[in-house]
Amino acid sequence: MSALGIEPEPSRGDGWDELVRIWEATDAPEGCKVEIIEGVVTVTPGPANSHNDTADLVQRRLYGVIPEDWGIYQTQTVAVPSRHGMFIPDLLVAPRAALKEHGHCIPLAVAELIVEITSRSNANHDRVEKLHGYATAGVPLYLLLDTWHSGRPTATLYGEPRNGMYRVLDTVKYGEELRLPAPFDLVLDTGEFPGA
Repeated sequence: MSALGIEPEPSRGDGWDELVRIWEATDAPEGCKVEIIEGVVTVTPGPANSHNDTADLVQRRLYGVIPEDWGIYQTQTVAVPSRHGMFIPDLLVAPRAALKEHGHCIPLAVAELIVEITSRSNANHDRVEKLHGYATAGVPLYLLLDTWHSGRPTATLYGEPRNGMYRVLDTVKYGEELRLPAPFDLVLDTGEFPGA
């Protein structure tokens, strides 16, 4: 299955409120992810088993190193109005206090780490649009687990966001170790991930 794009109607004003209204009104099948990516409401099917297994493995490792007042979320929507985006990362590490606000989304700028695991249908969103959205918001670390990378699955850690761009901190092929810097100080063994 591929991502379904729904072009928003012409809007009045800056268009953000209209995009959010369309996003909220989108009736997608249960288990699908509805996001706004570069101003387009997209609907993608639920992830594959191997995708969920990878997310679980990373989440388990992160729980051992994050502070008590931080959480790890798999279905938390984050708003990126400056990039006309409303993303649902595969994993989001953020202070739990950020979720005390009423509503369905939090500002992306509160995230400490974002993890995206590519799917065949939306790999380029994770590699390009979301990469720039996370950098624009100043998310300190972005871990891209690219199972659909040409050749062999890779893990790329981005950091030091500046002017909407990241610096690549490290890239490894699945089967190698990848170190997350402080405040995580965690070595991930990508050999544990499906497809390694």
